[in-house]
Amino acid sequence: MTAKTSKTIGILTGGGDVPGLNPAIRAVTVRAIREGYRVIGLRRGWAGLIDLVRDTKFNNDENFIELSRTVVDRASRTGGTFLHSSRTRPSHVAKSRVPEHLKGSYSETTNDLTKEVIKNLEWIGIDHLIAIGGDDTLSYAAHLFKQGVNVNAIPKTMDNDVPGTDYCIGFSTCVTRTISMTNALRTSAGSHERIMVLEVFGRYAGFTAMLPTMAGAAHRCVIPEYPFNIDRLTQILVDDRNENPSRYSIVMVSEGAMFEGGEMQFENAEKDAYGHAKLGGIGDMISAKLKELSPKYNNGRSIDTINQKLGYLVRCGDPDAIDSIVPMAFGTMALDLILKGTHGRLVVLNNGRYDHVPIDVVTSKKKVVNVAKHYDTERLHPIYQDFENLPLFIMASE
Repeated sequence: MTAKTSKTIGILTGGGDVPGLNPAIRAVTVRAIREGYRVIGLRRGWAGLIDLVRDTKFNNDENFIELSRTVVDRASRTGGTFLHSSRTRPSHVAKSRVPEHLKGSYSETTNDLTKEVIKNLEWIGIDHLIAIGGDDTLSYAAHLFKQGVNVNAIPKTMDNDVPGTDYCIGFSTCVTRTISMTNALRTSAGSHERIMVLEVFGRYAGFTAMLPTMAGAAHRCVIPEYPFNIDRLTQILVDDRNENPSRYSIVMVSEGAMFEGGEMQFENAEKDAYGHAKLGGIGDMISAKLKELSPKYNNGRSIDTINQKLGYLVRCGDPDAIDSIVPMAFGTMALDLILKGTHGRLVVLNNGRYDHVPIDVVTSKKKVVNVAKHYDTERLHPIYQDFENLPLFIMASE
């Protein structure tokens, strides 16, 4: 596996898992093999490239594998990533995370292992690298490109928040599952005449709360881009409930949503390699406050709540149709770029058209909901107007 060729492609998946990753890997692999390339699957995202030991006697099966059509065909119909993933940032590796064989050379509190990553790519024999991930994973891919590595990228995140593209792999399945689960849960909300609080993913961007609400799954939504007034939210939800013949109302809550004058809620102080603490708890807090404040808007009578965190249920399992088709197209485009000798690009969907843009777009800005254009801050739900010439999922990459 150390013999250098001029036709070797490496592919990796980083960050959170989503349905659609395996179809993207398959799309690259099947055609690349047909074109005469060897394809290497790098395991556990960037982690496989820092844990690798450059010794032919060492078993690196946990760090990379050669891909075949048989392997990718079998995996492509399933969710998650068969290459596995991690939230590793090679340019900022904690001392405790430095691999044993490198501890003698890297002993700082935070260490940049980029030189090792580049040497490892060369040792495996990889000439072209395809990184699939969100803005964290792809920001390091952009860094590698600046260091001279031939990199192209595919956007993946259920939050749909990678800049430069209207669509990211995993988003459609996430929205589909959220709508389906909300519709299932509403039978309990109606049976007990309660207000239902559903917390969904979305650290800085509220797309995963906005689209299901826009589709009618929830009455209201609160998103990271606009701190909400809890009294106003309570009043609206009580009115929604009392106007509903089934006597319930639903609010979709992004995990990064904030009370007016408040801050994001975290499970603990521990942070990942990209400096992100694990979010959690805003749904619990909203649920408790809604019950506490509800008598104020319900003739003195308290209204109970149902509080459910959808979490990983919307990112697991098989991909839907869109997350089977788009990854195929993205993977094919990434290989097309390699065949043309083009690198440093992010494949994208913009205004319903497949395209590619410079990879450094992922570090140039943030992709968030345009509140003025898409979110009614008085009624706390999406704006339903002026859809002409907008893309499939309405809220484009600005």
